[in-house]
Formats: sequence, C-alpha cells, structure tokens
Amino acid sequence: MARQSVWATKVAALIKGNNSSAALAQIKVAPTVRDLQQLRLLLAEGSLLVKYPNVDAATQDQIAALSAPRLHRAP
Repeated sequence: MARQSVWATKVAALIKGNNSSAALAQIKVAPTVRDLQQLRLLLAEGSLLVKYPNVDAATQDQIAALSAPRLHRAP
C-alpha cells in the first residue's frame, strides 16, 4: 500500500478546520494528481466533499488539468 501524502493530510486539516479558502489556494498549486486523489479519499471518508462543494469542484478541475497532456510550444 502506498504511503499517505503529507500534503493531502495538511490540506484535509485545513478543510476540517473550516479554512476552505486556504485549502483552495493549496489545491490550485497541488504537486501531483496522486496527492489530489489522496485528498479526495480523505475528504470522502469524512463526508467533507458534500459539505464543501467548491472544494469538490476544485479538486476535480485540478485533477483534470494535471492529467491533461501539456501543450508544447516550439522555440
């Protein structure tokens, strides 16, 4: 089993502490898709995705953005 991300637990703690604006800022600069998926699992366990629909949407949007192939500009 994979090790739990420190980033995901810290952002989950922000959300549990009712500081969703700080959590949204962290979600926008998330390191990897895997970290975001772990965050969603943590929030789903505590039913926090239902309570904070803006966090739910932000994590889904960021997963899609990080999963998409990057556009390459020729020099």
